[in-house]
Amino acid sequence: MIVAIASCLTVWSISPLTIHQPIRAAIMGVHGYVPDYVLGNEELAKMVNTSDSWITERTGIKERRILKGKGLGTSHMGAEAVRGLLARTNTEPSDIDLLICATTTPDFVHPCTANLICDMVGIRNIGSFDVQAACSGFIYALTVARQFILTGTYRKVIVVGADKMSAIVDYTDRATCVIFGDGAGAVLLEPSTDGNGIMDTILRSDGSGMKHLHQPAGGSRMPPTAETVANRLHSVYQEGAAVYKFAAAGMSEVTRDIMARNNLRVDMIDWVVPHQANKRIIETTAARLGLSMDKVMLTIHKYGNTTAATIPLCLWDYESKLKSGDRMLLAAFGGGFTWGGAYLTWAYDGAKAATAGNGARAN
Repeated sequence: MIVAIASCLTVWSISPLTIHQPIRAAIMGVHGYVPDYVLGNEELAKMVNTSDSWITERTGIKERRILKGKGLGTSHMGAEAVRGLLARTNTEPSDIDLLICATTTPDFVHPCTANLICDMVGIRNIGSFDVQAACSGFIYALTVARQFILTGTYRKVIVVGADKMSAIVDYTDRATCVIFGDGAGAVLLEPSTDGNGIMDTILRSDGSGMKHLHQPAGGSRMPPTAETVANRLHSVYQEGAAVYKFAAAGMSEVTRDIMARNNLRVDMIDWVVPHQANKRIIETTAARLGLSMDKVMLTIHKYGNTTAATIPLCLWDYESKLKSGDRMLLAAFGGGFTWGGAYLTWAYDGAKAATAGNGARAN
């Protein structure tokens, strides 16, 4: 009997356990597009009562890109970003499972801009939809896309951030027209088991902030009329001082919260990727968190505020500097109000990808 028991114990001995990393949604490629036309501060100074020094001191912006051409909308920029992304990642349009576009300036009320982008690049028979969260839109869309990866529903998801802000800017209002530009950026999300990817996201909103930053006309509350057009009510309205206050507070708060939730110290962060609304807001946020500006991505000087496109354009510009495992914090604040943050680790060698694709931009 004793011998039999010993034999059983030998047969059922436990082999070493294999430890698997959890599945994460990782950014496996990035590409951007900005129009050729450069609208510099000097040209703006001829259009409205302003100057290069006034704009630079208050916003940090030197120039912005403007989409010119009859019948061109946000989808055309988004499609260019997606075409470049597919080429850079050696991905066929037929491989994509879902496409989400974050935008505040859709081509039409319907169909959605994501649908148009898919058609332009030859992506067929998949789900596609828009996310509208103003300047926070890319982080909102990234959060939604992440869930589809984590549940195993889809394996390849494209997230686009794109806006043609020149279409809703009043170029007689120097408080807003100097800030905004046009552009698009896109990322490819795929499942990863090497420990890299999106670790955490936070989304927040406060609808009482609408009065400080919004577009008065064009929706169901105030449909377009000759009067709304004559009164320039289809342009962005912004109370700069109030937005500055709330944006700096919101971006600082969400970044602190996501660091606390993930036991992160300032010295553990390799890159901060803030929404490019205003250089002073970015500097204030970094100072409140004790973050060095040499870790903060900045593109506002050459692109201005491209709304939902600012964060992916930052990633595109800085791709050649990024290494696998780099810890990154994303933060944004937008009209409505909306704001959000994300913590992720970069999933590939950006220098190799940039060289192979010849698509990175110098800073």
